[in-house]
Amino acid sequence: MSSSSGQQHETGPPPPTAFKSASTDGKSGSRRSTRFKDEDEYVEVTLDVRDDGGGDVAVRAIKDVVLAGGPGVLGDAQDATALLDPPPTGSAAAAASGGLSSKLRAARAHLGRIASVKRAAVPLSALLRRDRDRDRDRSSRLDRSVVTGAASALRGLQFLNQAAVTEGWTEVEKRFQRLAVDGFLLRSRFGQCIGMVGSEEFAAQIFDALARRRGITAMVLTKDQVREFWEQLSDPGFDAKLQTFFDMVDKNADGQITEEELKEVLTLTASANKLSKILERVDEYTALIMEELDPDNLGYIELANLESLLLQPAPASTSTRLVTHSSNNISQLISQRLAPARDDSALRRAAMAFLYFMEDNWKRVWVMSLWLAINAALFAWKFAAYRRHPTFDVMGYCVCVAKGGAETTKFNMALILLPVCRNTITWLRSRTRLGAAVPFNDNINFHKVVAGGVAVGVALHAVTHLTCDFPRLLHASAAAYEPMKAYFGQRRIPDYWWFVRGVEGVTGVIMVVLMAVAYTLAHPWFRRGKLSEGNPLRRLSGFNMFWYSHHLFVIVYVAFVVHGVCLYINRTWYKQTTWMYLAIPILLYAGERLFRALRSHGLTTVRIEKVALYPGNVIAIHMSKPHGFSYKSGQYIYVNCGEVSPFEWHPFTITSAPGDDYLSMHIRCRGDWTTSFRALFAQVCRPPAAGQSGLLRADFASSTAAASAGGGKLPKLLIDGPYGAPAQDYRKYDVLLLIGLGIGATPLISIVKDVLNNISDDDEEQPSSSSSAAAEFMTRRVYFYWCTREEGSFEWFRGVMNEVAERDARGDVVELHNHCTSVYEEGDARSALLVMLQALHHAKSGVDVVSGTRVRTHFARPNWRDVFKRVACNHQGQRVGVFYCGDQKVTPELRRLSQDFSHKTTTKFVFHKENF
Repeated sequence: MSSSSGQQHETGPPPPTAFKSASTDGKSGSRRSTRFKDEDEYVEVTLDVRDDGGGDVAVRAIKDVVLAGGPGVLGDAQDATALLDPPPTGSAAAAASGGLSSKLRAARAHLGRIASVKRAAVPLSALLRRDRDRDRDRSSRLDRSVVTGAASALRGLQFLNQAAVTEGWTEVEKRFQRLAVDGFLLRSRFGQCIGMVGSEEFAAQIFDALARRRGITAMVLTKDQVREFWEQLSDPGFDAKLQTFFDMVDKNADGQITEEELKEVLTLTASANKLSKILERVDEYTALIMEELDPDNLGYIELANLESLLLQPAPASTSTRLVTHSSNNISQLISQRLAPARDDSALRRAAMAFLYFMEDNWKRVWVMSLWLAINAALFAWKFAAYRRHPTFDVMGYCVCVAKGGAETTKFNMALILLPVCRNTITWLRSRTRLGAAVPFNDNINFHKVVAGGVAVGVALHAVTHLTCDFPRLLHASAAAYEPMKAYFGQRRIPDYWWFVRGVEGVTGVIMVVLMAVAYTLAHPWFRRGKLSEGNPLRRLSGFNMFWYSHHLFVIVYVAFVVHGVCLYINRTWYKQTTWMYLAIPILLYAGERLFRALRSHGLTTVRIEKVALYPGNVIAIHMSKPHGFSYKSGQYIYVNCGEVSPFEWHPFTITSAPGDDYLSMHIRCRGDWTTSFRALFAQVCRPPAAGQSGLLRADFASSTAAASAGGGKLPKLLIDGPYGAPAQDYRKYDVLLLIGLGIGATPLISIVKDVLNNISDDDEEQPSSSSSAAAEFMTRRVYFYWCTREEGSFEWFRGVMNEVAERDARGDVVELHNHCTSVYEEGDARSALLVMLQALHHAKSGVDVVSGTRVRTHFARPNWRDVFKRVACNHQGQRVGVFYCGDQKVTPELRRLSQDFSHKTTTKFVFHKENF
């Protein structure tokens, strides 16, 4: 028994309900100490009880009792349970499954609630027995084997990646020998030694947590200590990982996580994962976690609280329902992991590979074969013709090769214009059935291939003339030269430069130089501005230089026609075939350019209605839809802003759906033109109102109102289009797998909205009236994956995401998956606190803490093979259109997976890559 003047203890163990007290002052209250017994295990609880009628009770101390026969061990949590009813997720329930320290802390936490609650006098033993029975019942319902929501979210809680664990201690020991100084490993090198590379600050926090646990104060470790640390970090057990995580947050090792400690670790976690928005609201999110894990407002979190949260069953949700498979699908999922048996016959393997290749590329194969055949036929025809020509006696096969190369150049110079006749391609794609046999989606790639054919033809023509034909002609004897006078004049050619100074030579040099400039600046290094800062050629990079250099083709074609007319050998006009090759393609292309100019400057006018500037240098523009303007999701338009450049037109995908009453586009500002474009609109924008997204925005009812509201003149935009793109073919597929990286989500957002609009319209219409529309629109399921490395990117389409999530709340039509790749993958300890915060915030407000939308954000990149497996199992025997827009590096993997799963499953995947 204890009092204010001293403390008195009993020498022997009292009965379970023993209760002794002494008043401290005779008025205000007393301090009472009691010991409880259960199966020869004891704990002593000291309380301060006020006797002034208020009935207030305060916990003074809780400790276990050491008996003469040996150390006393705290019994079950029921012996130290609270005097008040704990909540279902309180610490008492978790203490039942925890250790000694968890039980002590759980008892103290719940007894602490007495201090602020007034109770009627109830026998203490009765309260203890009641709470003991309740806690036993609750602990019996707490199943540590079940895969729960939080436990699933923290599945793995890996402090080391799988590669580091697989390597084992041997590799860690080798790194220790290399990094250690005089047999000791410095704290700063701990992460590198155990294989946690790239998170030095986080590794240092783990070092401190493990050191505190063992009472190590030095900033160095021996090899034995490093091994002990590594073994704990690589322990696959849930309890070991949970304890390590708790110790990392518990800075002072008192077994309690205060709000300040939690805030510090949450700040570190957000910084390591590059989540600035969480840093801005770290106080709010810290309070949210404390509210969940500290329901009794004790001001701290204990291990038992954290454990009980992780082991609570996850509520049923759309996401869990969507990933459920039948047993047959699960079997198929497992079988996909197995590598196919290797065929011993090399011939059969080659034949099968050829069949697979032809199945996926037969359109490209026949077009390329036809193109090569035409080039070969033209070359052979001209080669044979000059084999019988009088000049052959002097120049030999050189003139045959030169003329053969010239003939293919004429053909390719005419053909190269057709793939860039955008209106014609769009019409053929949309209004005819040629798309079933012609790969219109590869028009730009074919344009590049033909450009390569032009380069080969020019090289054959120019090199053989300059190095073979002309030298042989200069050194020909008088008798041999006699037949050449009809072509080169009566006088002998004085020197080599005579060929260069003539019209043929000057025009040839002009064409070669301008082609070389255009080819060079069209290379991705220049066109996309990938040259380093110190490179002197960087000033020639960017889309502007590409655009202007490509329009030098006007001079090239003029020189080409002149060069073809002023021939040395053939001066008969109807035998000069250059103009015959070029006439129709040039007229078609010129007509297209004229039509585009008329349409954009007069027939298609737009009024800007809304502008928003977003993080990541993205600008979104909403425009009025011109009368009669019809387009399909996935198509794009060309935009001209005269205040930036009166001549430049740049393509941007339409992000609005065809059913919307406006046009919208989202532009990522990287180059010189788009940067200037964004700066213009920034001048007429203002900070957003409450509840609006974006850094700056402006909403206009008219151009006049826009100018007055924004404080400046609104830039004028001209649009040209729409033009066809690979994504517009989505309607012919049963299922869509849409994959966008960064700003590459723009064509896919429009598709998502259009699919939802069409399916909603079909549901509202009568079957008899919608049969034709249903036959045209086949899509009934959409999987949308959007990956971005910046959390601010989610603001670009926040409104669209929320709209889709609201209209398709059950996820029966559109399944949205947002991935933030700057965050470490789920299961990594560096994102564990974020996963917990995300789950709590989404459960409370229905809004994702990372994206700010109703769509939950996943961390790190998706496992694309698992994505394809899931789609294949859910849609057996159906056609899946895979539409990808983003970084070129991912294209080979997605194309290969589409081919693999098409060949190995009953699901047919058709891959489409958007070209920019």
